Amino acid sequence: MTAAHQPKAIRLLPDTLVSQIAAGEVVERPASVLKELLENALDAGAAAIDVRLEGGGVKKLTIADDGGGIARDDLVLALARHATSKIASLADLENVASLGFRGEALASIASVADLLLTSRLRGADHAFALAGGAREPVPAALGAGTVVEVAELFGQVPARRKFLRSEATEFAHCAEAFRRIALSRPDVTLTLSHNGRVVQHLRAEAPAARIVHVLGEEFGAGARTVDAQAGPIALAGMIGDPAAARASRDAQYFFVNGRFVRDKVLQHAVRAAYADVLHGDRHAAFVLFLNLPPAGVDVNVHPAKTEVRFRESQGIHQFVMRAVGAALAASAAEAPVPGATAVAGPGRGAVAVAAGAPTDVARTATAPLPLRGGGAGRPQSQSAYYALFASAGAERAMEAPAGAYAPAPLPAGDLPLGHALAQLHGIYILAQNQAGLVVVDMHAAHERILYEAFKEELGARRIAAQPLLIPVAFNADRLDVATATEQAEALERLGFEISPLSETSLAVRSVPALLQDADAKALARDVLRELREFGSGEALTRHRDELLSTMACHAAVRANRRLSLAEMDALLRRMEETEKSGQCNHGRPTWYQFGLADLDRLFLRGR
Repeated sequence: MTAAHQPKAIRLLPDTLVSQIAAGEVVERPASVLKELLENALDAGAAAIDVRLEGGGVKKLTIADDGGGIARDDLVLALARHATSKIASLADLENVASLGFRGEALASIASVADLLLTSRLRGADHAFALAGGAREPVPAALGAGTVVEVAELFGQVPARRKFLRSEATEFAHCAEAFRRIALSRPDVTLTLSHNGRVVQHLRAEAPAARIVHVLGEEFGAGARTVDAQAGPIALAGMIGDPAAARASRDAQYFFVNGRFVRDKVLQHAVRAAYADVLHGDRHAAFVLFLNLPPAGVDVNVHPAKTEVRFRESQGIHQFVMRAVGAALAASAAEAPVPGATAVAGPGRGAVAVAAGAPTDVARTATAPLPLRGGGAGRPQSQSAYYALFASAGAERAMEAPAGAYAPAPLPAGDLPLGHALAQLHGIYILAQNQAGLVVVDMHAAHERILYEAFKEELGARRIAAQPLLIPVAFNADRLDVATATEQAEALERLGFEISPLSETSLAVRSVPALLQDADAKALARDVLRELREFGSGEALTRHRDELLSTMACHAAVRANRRLSLAEMDALLRRMEETEKSGQCNHGRPTWYQFGLADLDRLFLRGR
C-alpha cells in the first residue's frame, strides 16, 4: 500500500475548527447574524432594540437591547458552544417556547468575526464586557441590557467572505430579517440604521398597525382579517386582496408560535385557499400567525430554525386552508372594493382610490353596505331571475330583448351594488347606488356565480364515477401503491378506483365523471400525491376546479349579449349573495365603485 493510501488516524477536531464548521450552518451572511442576535434580544425580554449596521452589516453590526442582561459569570458560557439557558432536557426541547435554544449562535459568530459582548444584569451595579477569545470579563459602562458588536464578518475565513455580495445586497437581506422580527413582535420598539442613517423606526403598536407600517398602506387598504380557532390551535393575521396580488412572493410571512418559518404544508394551504381567486401566476401577500402547543411542532429541524415539522400536518393544512378561505369568501356585498385604497373625499366621508387609476383623475369609492335581509334584494321579475341563472337556460335568457334604460329612482335602504342603469358596449353593467356609480364586468361576474353554484352542487353529493372501458395501467413507486391501498375509501368518495397490479404498478379503473376526458394516469398520480401529502380533502381541488371553471366560463353570459334591466338587477343581487364574487375564477376584479366625489371632481363641481 502506497503512502498516499495509508489510512489516517482519527483525531478530535480543534474547538475553533468545530465552531467554524458549525458557523457554516448558522452564519450564512450578515442577515443570519442579525436574525440570531435579534432573537436572543427578544428571548431576553427586550422592549426596545436598536440595530446599527455599517457596510451592509459586513463591516460592523451592533445590536443594543434593554432586556434582562447576562450575569458576569455567564458571559464566558454565553460564548461557548452548546451553552444555553433555554433548555436543559429533552422534555424542554419538545416543548420549547423561546426563539433560540441550540446554544450555537454566539459561539459560531465569534469563530468567524470579531465579537464584543457587553451586558448589565438587571439590578446589577455595573456592566461587564467580554471579547471573543478572551477568558475573563472586564468592567464596562452600559445603562441596561446587552450590546453585541460584530465586526469584520468572515474576516478570519477569507474563502467565505468572497461569497458575500455587494453592500446594497447584504443590507437588503438584513432589512428583510429586520422586517420579519418587526412583524413577529409589534409590542417591541425597533430601530434600524445603516451607515449612520436611520432607515426605519417602529414604535410599539397594535399588530394590524405594525403590519401596515411594514407592508405599506396599499396592502392595508385591501387586506382582510383572519381570526380562527380550533381548540388549542389559532390563526390570526391579514391577507391581501386577490386583485392586489404581486408578481413575486416577497410579501408572504408565516409565523409559527412567533417564529418566521418556510413550510411547504403552510404555503400549500394558503395557495389552495387562493386557488380560484388569483390571476395567472400572481402571488398573494399575507402576514399570518399560527399558534399551537409547542409539543405539536418540531422546531429542531435545521440550525437556522426556519423549517418546522408538524406532528399533525394534515390537520394543520386543513385548518389553515379553511381559515384563509373563509376570509376570502366574502360576497360583493361584504368585500371591499377590489384593489381600493382608502383616502378622504371632500365632504363625502371615507372613499377609496381604485388600483390602476389614472393620475389626473383619482377614482374614489365607498365600501359597500352590508347585504340587507328580506326580499328587497330580489329583482322585479322572478322569471328573469331564474332564467338568467339556470345553467341550461342561460343562453336563452341572454337573448331576451333589452328593456328601456330608464331606471326608477333609487329607493331608501340602498342595496350594496345598487340598481342597473344600462349596459356599456355590451360588456359592462352600469348601476347606481348611494355611493355613486358601480361598473360590473358582466361576464366575469356571472362566471363566478356559476362556478360557485357548480361547486356547491358537486359538494352536496358523492362524486359520480365513470368506469373506464379499458383500465389505464402505469408504473408507480411503492409509496403510491401503498397510498392507493390505504386510501381506497377516500379515492372512492372522490370518484376514483385505483387498484394495485403489482408492487410497482397500478391500474385506474374509474375516474370522476366530470373528469372522464382528463389524462387518467396523470390525474391518478396527482391525486395520490395530494392524498399522501395533504389528505383526502384537497385531492380533487386542482383538476376539479379547473374543469368547473371552464364549464362556468362557457355557460356565463357573453359580451355583446343584450340584457334587460331585470336581468342586470338579477345579476347584481346574485353577486351580493355569492362567495368570492369580487373576483372572477381567474382572479380578475368583477366590479369597481366610482364615488360621487370622483364625479364632482371630474365636472369641477364646487369650484
